[in-house]
Amino acid sequence: MHLLLLGVSHKTAPVELRERLDFSSRNVGEAVEALVAGTAAAESVVVSTCNRSEVYVVTDDPQVTEQEVIDFLARYHDVPRDTFTPHLFSFDDGRVAGHLFRVAAGLDSLVVGEPQILGQVKDAYQAAADRHCAGPLLSKLFTWSFNVGKRVRTETALGEGAVSVSFAAVALARKIFGRLTGRRVLVIGAGEISTLTAQHLRSHGVGQIVITSRTAATAEALAEAVGGRAVPWSELSSALAAADIVITATGSQRPILTRTHIESVTGRHRSEPLFIIDVAVPRDVDPTVGDIEQVFLYNVDDLQTIVQENMSRRGAEIERAEAIVSEEVSRFMAWRRSRGVVPTIVALRRRFEAIRIAELRRLEGKLAGLPPEAQARIDEVTRLIMEKLLLEPTEQLKGLPDEETQVAYTEAVNRLFRLRDEDPAGHSDTSATITPVDRKRGST
Repeated sequence: MHLLLLGVSHKTAPVELRERLDFSSRNVGEAVEALVAGTAAAESVVVSTCNRSEVYVVTDDPQVTEQEVIDFLARYHDVPRDTFTPHLFSFDDGRVAGHLFRVAAGLDSLVVGEPQILGQVKDAYQAAADRHCAGPLLSKLFTWSFNVGKRVRTETALGEGAVSVSFAAVALARKIFGRLTGRRVLVIGAGEISTLTAQHLRSHGVGQIVITSRTAATAEALAEAVGGRAVPWSELSSALAAADIVITATGSQRPILTRTHIESVTGRHRSEPLFIIDVAVPRDVDPTVGDIEQVFLYNVDDLQTIVQENMSRRGAEIERAEAIVSEEVSRFMAWRRSRGVVPTIVALRRRFEAIRIAELRRLEGKLAGLPPEAQARIDEVTRLIMEKLLLEPTEQLKGLPDEETQVAYTEAVNRLFRLRDEDPAGHSDTSATITPVDRKRGST
């Protein structure tokens, strides 16, 4: 059986196409069921986020299944094949493991190191497992990827430091205030960055979020989006006096918050910090406001500098993370190869056990005079001898470096020990002698 992956991502397809191939807007579990029912795939998992749609399958005929999956994508999303196939990537076996491990580690994300992707991969696997579409091979692959993602986050600093302006603003707020629980937030204007920052602050447990804008409808829409309260523009000063954190992005051509304004509203000697995030261009806040005691003023350039520094630090960690992924791919593929010789190992052990039992039966007359304890000891000793004889050959077979060597060795073992012949007890043992050669011929 082979691993096969087909998909599109932010690296291969524009957002318009990714939207058309998105599974997350529909029931992913139902999509996986339909995929398994409509193709030759024995197992399947669908990973779908805003930046990728990927189909993982297990099949005994990758070429046929690849075309079936492409047909399924076209039917399911009602998108002509020719529209998306130029943007489609396709991997098999070891490259599938390498890709998934990089995804789970955050190395393949639009923002390298972002932590959300690991949870999304886990959710995708669970949706398939709940529908009994993820069998033993994909279950092993995906659970392995979870450990890879965890290891990268534990052993590297790939996920540390904010790498967006909005996250950087929240990180600074936490440095200034410590816990953000109960802190009062004022949003002036309703730009994209201020909206995202307000949403991130909400997720960190801030208290009331007040929004004001010259356009009342804009303020009310943002208030609804972030669970806040809209107030008229005329109440800006009173809202400012009550705030701990201020986010401003109005698009005004001149500062709307001057030093005089801030001092008149909050006083010259504040006992509590006031954190002002000015993401407007031109700036909404007079730079001298930052000179007021207990006022911490950051503009968009300050935040971008923090983001770039964090991105540089993450870049230095990429090499370490890639080394972990490479190591884990090698380990996973070694496990895969070891599974290929299992039928031969099982047949070999059965042959040795059959010989042991046959010889003990042949000597039953001579052993009959021994007490039961002695007979049990003979049985145990012969079994231990058999185990020791098989230990080294078993480990050697499991550790074979590639499929070609694996095929040659398993074929040799089958011939040397006549594993396809009648066993010493006179029973056919061919059911236990499936080799990689047999699987290639489809005799599973």
